[in-house]
Amino acid sequence: MKKVLKQVVGIDVAQDELVCTFGRVYDDFTLELVTRKVFENKLLGFVKLMGWIEPIVNKDVHLRFVMEATGVYHQSFAYYLHDKGCSVSVILPNKISNYKRTLDIKTITDKTMADAIAQFGLERNLDDWQPPKAIYRTLQQLTRERGQLVNEKVVIKNQLHAENAEARPNKKSIERCNKRLALIEKQIKEIVAELKELIANDTEVKKIVSLVCSITGIGILTAATVLGETNGFELIRNKRQLTSYAGLDVKEKLSGTSVKGKPCISKRGNKHLRKAMHLPALSAIGHDERFKAVFIRIVSKHGIKMKAVVAVQRKLLEMVYTIYKTGIVYDKEYFKKQNSKVEEEQLEKTEL
Repeated sequence: MKKVLKQVVGIDVAQDELVCTFGRVYDDFTLELVTRKVFENKLLGFVKLMGWIEPIVNKDVHLRFVMEATGVYHQSFAYYLHDKGCSVSVILPNKISNYKRTLDIKTITDKTMADAIAQFGLERNLDDWQPPKAIYRTLQQLTRERGQLVNEKVVIKNQLHAENAEARPNKKSIERCNKRLALIEKQIKEIVAELKELIANDTEVKKIVSLVCSITGIGILTAATVLGETNGFELIRNKRQLTSYAGLDVKEKLSGTSVKGKPCISKRGNKHLRKAMHLPALSAIGHDERFKAVFIRIVSKHGIKMKAVVAVQRKLLEMVYTIYKTGIVYDKEYFKKQNSKVEEEQLEKTEL
């Protein structure tokens, strides 16, 4: 009889249901997906899931639950498992997507996704998920709320412009638009004040934000967004993973001489991070020689300004991670110093 080495429950999380696949790896290194079942994504469903897994799991072998980070829908079950003392891993969506493409899966359904997640968990050594610090969760909630209000503000301003441009504008409509606009602006100010107070009251986060804000173009709102969306870089191991998580990684399709796709960013990632880096990138291009050089180099090569702006967004996000990891304040004059150093070396060689 074959011995079980590893067992995993792979879970594809949706808003209303959890599609589960239970799999094992044996001592001859064969992999078996044993059984599948669907449960409701609420407390009663969690209890039923634990009851379903109880009789089929090998008590002598460690069991791991693996799920994809799907917005907020995975959080309740992840917290439930953590509170029960279970081993749970929450995987970045791009990791599962990249892995799924290596499998011979022709039809994509919730069940095949659960199978892929279970197989991923069986083949990899995964870290245990830890609940985010309360402050990072609150930063994410507040920055997202502010983002929604800013979007609403734009819609109302456009509506107000249209109303005023009419030949016979409706004064009551304009009055109501102005009232909604004033309310939204008031709420935005309240959120910003709450964010600043939250950061000021946490010594560790205050230090991180201070370091990150030393980068040209990065302000307290951008720093708060990055920390909130990455849970203080909890799931991030390197710069490449961070850019992929944000959807700023480059995808390109090349095959022989006949297929040559145009390179572009994947956009398969956290849209809040991408949006947060746009205005800081424009500011950095205008006020920092390092990022201006990146912008000029790409524009001169491709002639497309937006492509160059996106490249600066990526560089800026990577710089945030570097500053966070090293704990060293950003040196705006670094680029000039490096250029001066190169010029001096070239001059010395010429004199010799």
